[in-house]
Amino acid sequence: MARITIGKPEDKARLLQTIVLGFSADPMARWASPDAAVYLDRRTEFFDAFGGAAFDHGTAFVADDGAAVATWLPPGVESDGDRLSAIMAEQTPESRMAEMDALFAKMAEFHLHEPHWYLPLIAADPARQGQGLGTALMEAAVARIDADGRPAYLESSNPRNIPLYERFGFERIGEIKTETSPVLTPMVRPGRT
Repeated sequence: MARITIGKPEDKARLLQTIVLGFSADPMARWASPDAAVYLDRRTEFFDAFGGAAFDHGTAFVADDGAAVATWLPPGVESDGDRLSAIMAEQTPESRMAEMDALFAKMAEFHLHEPHWYLPLIAADPARQGQGLGTALMEAAVARIDADGRPAYLESSNPRNIPLYERFGFERIGEIKTETSPVLTPMVRPGRT
């Protein structure tokens, strides 16, 4: 059984490396950042802006000291949109910028407007995938979310992960796609009391 802890701000840089590795073959992450050198050298900046706030709020769940990480943003905490825009402008291929903007606009259409928990990132080191770490991370997070009683929301960037989310009560609410992008699947889990 995986040991789950909460990531501390001083561990963020190291734990973001796990996320970079875990997303290295993710369809959406690599569509957005197709150059391997740019992806490996710079993607931590994007992931930090997208989900790094979890480390400051005690909601970054960590399995086995960094073998897998899930960054949950609690109600009222959001990704750093301005920083994300600046990073995308710098790191996204020019030919994909308009689609990236359209993709984020479509994401905003599905994102819940009521207070909710948001999962921007969950990833395991590829050397540790298939060992139940994602399940352990979801169990820990769902227990915390249920204690709060609010809904949860995520966008699955990899179709292989959808069954995991469905096992924890997430339901598909649509599909997000641009002309050449992979599919993002927005999913909601109603609040429990």
